Amino acid sequence: MIGSATLPLQATLPTLSDNNRLKLFSGSANVNLSREVARYLGIDLGPMVRKRFADGELYIQIQESIRGCDVYLVQPTCYPVNDHLMELLIMIDACRRASARQITAVIPYYGYARADRKTAGRESITAKLVANLIAQGGAGRVLAMDLHSAQIQGYFDIPCDHVYGSPVIIDYIARKEIRDLVVVSPDVGGVARARAFAKKLDDAPLAIIDKRRQAHNVAEVMNLIGDVRGKTAVLVDDMIDTAGTICEGARLLRKEGAREVYACATHAVFSPPAIERLSSGLFEEVIVTNTIPVPDENHFPQLTMLSVANLIGEAIWRIHEESSVSSMFR
Repeated sequence: MIGSATLPLQATLPTLSDNNRLKLFSGSANVNLSREVARYLGIDLGPMVRKRFADGELYIQIQESIRGCDVYLVQPTCYPVNDHLMELLIMIDACRRASARQITAVIPYYGYARADRKTAGRESITAKLVANLIAQGGAGRVLAMDLHSAQIQGYFDIPCDHVYGSPVIIDYIARKEIRDLVVVSPDVGGVARARAFAKKLDDAPLAIIDKRRQAHNVAEVMNLIGDVRGKTAVLVDDMIDTAGTICEGARLLRKEGAREVYACATHAVFSPPAIERLSSGLFEEVIVTNTIPVPDENHFPQLTMLSVANLIGEAIWRIHEESSVSSMFR
């Protein structure tokens, strides 16, 4: 099921008085989202040629003058991450060489975000490396959504506006009027996210799942802190990748007596075998946003996708008008 939610924003739909200077271009990663953002802003996506040479090299050409313009490039760096990241860098370079006044990389999903610190010797902090590449490539600003960890915003040596997909999910959950709701963090690291989520839902009670991760994409649930017996549990995370963590959490919640279990996440990464796990009957509903496209063949009955296009469009408009972005979430 694909839906949208009413955004709790103060501003109304913008009327562009300076739309000749605001230019929006889309990479290949999520064209449908880019079109929705353009529709919100009342402009067309800019024309661009994108092709690939026989050896795999990518060619991009902007097909209109952007001299002196504020250019916004929408490109989540989702699977295949390296291809989409390289495409974003080439788009940035093309705009820089075309004398754009300012280039903003709009990254609804920031790939490599989980490599945000060293957990063992001789590891790369790839989240910082990618931030350096984007800044050195010529971007003057970044607009990102639900970064995996808060410190990534500080990895950029250029301004980085960090927005959240939670308002559209919270609005959707609130309209369902679920009784006896408890918000659950699937791990200790997500407690701040879950607490903020619960606060917006009339200060709903909070539970925490303590886990011990044994390897990448493998999690073992150990303990539940909080009471979920006879209640509807809403698991909240920033992303669902292989769904191992969130499904183990759902099994524990069922074991502890939860009446229903919902899963909520901004980014639907959905690496195999996520679809099989999520559609196995553990969840009443899996609620995600469209920061990452989900092919039709990967849709399943419990899946609900909400659009964050209006939220991203509003943030773009506020950046363009040099007004507050953070006030969108107060």
